[in-house]
Amino acid sequence: MQKVRRSPFNLFAVHAILITYTAIALFPVVVILINSFKSRKAIFRDPLGLPDAESFSLVGYSTVFEQGDFFGYFQNSMIVTVGSLFFILLFGAMAAFALAEYRFRGNTLLGLYLALGIMIPIRIGTVAILELMVATGLVNTLTALILVYTAQGLPLAVFILTEFMRQVSDDLKNAGRVEGLSEYVIFFRLVLPIVRPALATVAVFNMITIWNDLWFPLILSPSEETKTLTLGSQVFIGQFVTDWNAVLSALSMAILPVLVLYVLFSRQLIRGITAGAVK
Repeated sequence: MQKVRRSPFNLFAVHAILITYTAIALFPVVVILINSFKSRKAIFRDPLGLPDAESFSLVGYSTVFEQGDFFGYFQNSMIVTVGSLFFILLFGAMAAFALAEYRFRGNTLLGLYLALGIMIPIRIGTVAILELMVATGLVNTLTALILVYTAQGLPLAVFILTEFMRQVSDDLKNAGRVEGLSEYVIFFRLVLPIVRPALATVAVFNMITIWNDLWFPLILSPSEETKTLTLGSQVFIGQFVTDWNAVLSALSMAILPVLVLYVLFSRQLIRGITAGAVK
């Protein structure tokens, strides 16, 4: 059998497209960062210019640390994001493994049912979710946000991971069973390392959505102790007056963790997106 080789030109084209889109996506981030170090007048006078000796100012950062509990907001966002991603990847990978590995009556229907969450936004059920959280006493807790974001991210995780799970060699899994390995050992030690690029892709997509969300923190956890970073930044936005220095400074600090995680997962993300797309 002739071995199929990947075309270097196709790989170069895919990477060039990804780099181009990344540069376009990072342009607003760069604008926010440079304006966070400028005075209010300089922001409106020259929004695309770099800060100089005349326009440089740290008043926005000082306002953020003085008027808001930034570190508390940051801690809440990290707990919610990391906790949600852990459960999304764990339960999503387990469900995807079951759908891909075991054939049973209703397998296809169950997969379609889980995929409905991609087409039906979870925000439609906001009132019902709020009533459920009130009944269970989870309002103004980080647990409520973790549960909602886990439910929100599972459909996409199952949909993506199922296709990757089906590409894992059956010979590898059967060899593990012949050696006496349990299904749990096969799943955690053999299958998960192989689908790591897919896990990174799911993690990045859900991480950005969870970290930047304002809707559910405002509805479910608006108290000062449970505010996330995105919600806490809204304190500087008023009906008549907006402190743009503080807003841009808070947004800059909120963006940095996402950028760091994106860089860490970028290699796995590109592998997950391009897997099977080029020859």
